[in-house]
Amino acid sequence: MQIMRLFVPIILLIQSYASVITPVQETVASPGSARVDPLLCLPGVYTVDPLDCLPLGPSGYLTQMSALGLNFPLISLPAHPIDSTLGELPYSYALLGENQTKVYASLQDAISGHNEIRVIEAGRLRYVTYYDYTDTAFGRFFQLPDGTWLSVSSRVSVPHSFPGGIALSRTPANSFGWILPFAASVETKHTPGYQLEDYTGHSISQYQIVQVYSSQLVDNEEWDLVAPDEWIAGRYIGKVTPAKNPPPGVENGRWIEVNLFEQTLAVYDGGRMVFATLVATGMDPFFTRPGLFQIDRKLDSTTMSGSFAADRSDFYYLEDVPWTMYYDHARALHGAYWRTAFGYPQSHGCVNLSPADSHWLFKWANAGDWVYVWDPSGATPTDPSYYGEGGA
Repeated sequence: MQIMRLFVPIILLIQSYASVITPVQETVASPGSARVDPLLCLPGVYTVDPLDCLPLGPSGYLTQMSALGLNFPLISLPAHPIDSTLGELPYSYALLGENQTKVYASLQDAISGHNEIRVIEAGRLRYVTYYDYTDTAFGRFFQLPDGTWLSVSSRVSVPHSFPGGIALSRTPANSFGWILPFAASVETKHTPGYQLEDYTGHSISQYQIVQVYSSQLVDNEEWDLVAPDEWIAGRYIGKVTPAKNPPPGVENGRWIEVNLFEQTLAVYDGGRMVFATLVATGMDPFFTRPGLFQIDRKLDSTTMSGSFAADRSDFYYLEDVPWTMYYDHARALHGAYWRTAFGYPQSHGCVNLSPADSHWLFKWANAGDWVYVWDPSGATPTDPSYYGEGGA
């Protein structure tokens, strides 16, 4: 009975990989000699012909997967989530409507609508930091930290849909990434491409991290192997590929890499990857400029505002932007408390991070640290004359 129990798993394993088993042809010896039947190799990876056995069945499958960069047993990503408390902000934010907003010295003036002391220009993206608020018969009014008052559209809570980046204990052996928030989940396929309707029935949720073991181009679209016999179209993954060497010009092994095509950021210290996350960079035509830069200023918080359109219809006003690191004129790495999702271009040129990610990076980075921004697709303009000062 014990012997039978040992053989059953082996039989099931061979049956489970029947699709890759080639029928074993019986070898017939010459007349007068004994008949010899070739043997299956023990399960393993055979990159060269073992000669004395047939690398079929489980061995064939293991060898096939190894050729794609996937070896058993699978190795977990050497990473863990960063401390969630890093995302706790010392500010309360309120959203302004799109119309011009008047600011008053007192609550009474705000209620009466007279004697404004300043005006915040109209725009679609405008947030203020408030200290307190008061409900009156004329509505709710908010007091700003400097003691002034105004009316707002609503209070806001910092969104936490993206759980944030990961800290790494060593550089991973292969690429990895996050499922992007274009849908609630993505179903994997047994084979790359859309020729076959061979979906696995296994769906991976948005922002879940996957390892990428291999990539194939099928009908001009990249497909990524994320698990044994499970493929996903590359456009659904914000991918990080470990750098083998530092960017030209970086000689201290310490840099921040921003990948504009993948919308990811990776941090290297001593040549080792120590952190990675999703970001939101500049949208067309407000691209984040590619190049090698250095952090020149670090600010715990700052107000950002500006406009690029001739009619100023794109005016934005953002108070207390947290953990800001300027590296290219007005372009900076910073927390974006107003973003509800990451992994695709959205900014006016800055590299937007979740508050927790920006806080982690702020604690790690020093003035003078390198920031390497690049687009492996080549789609982002590289001519310096294209770029102005940049914005949030």
